[in-house]
Amino acid sequence: MAPALIADQAFTIQQAARSCGMAESTLRYYEQVGVIPPVRRNPLNGYRVYTQSDLDVLDTVACLAAAGMPVADMRVYVANATRGEVGPEAQIVLLEAHRARLAAEARALEARRRYVDLKVGYWHAVAAGDQQEARRVSARARELSGALRGATGSEAAR
Repeated sequence: MAPALIADQAFTIQQAARSCGMAESTLRYYEQVGVIPPVRRNPLNGYRVYTQSDLDVLDTVACLAAAGMPVADMRVYVANATRGEVGPEAQIVLLEAHRARLAAEARALEARRRYVDLKVGYWHAVAAGDQQEARRVSARARELSGALRGATGSEAAR
């Protein structure tokens, strides 16, 4: 006879943190700001008692955080899971908006990488005494600088 699975297995905050790869303080914070629902407490000592269902939510939240999703959006994502028939559409809208933000971040990162590549090329040309190549690379870097400032938001700060 196979052993029965324990449906209501309980985990400490330390075990929950280890399971999802987040710090205990992060779990407390996410509970405090409403990213995750309030965790059940042991009535004898007041310690948090996590269930497997809680760990599943924490795993999702950890992945969303690793994907760069803002805390406010993670809160909405977790809440959307309980919204019945409207939940899936709300999740799609939320995730598509996040995907668009990630694409913009990727474009900005690529512009920064291209600029650094050009500066490396410039200094290689200077070190080699090739003034013509240094001027050519410098001109390309100047062309990119406007897009770079716009991509990083520093243009508004100037």
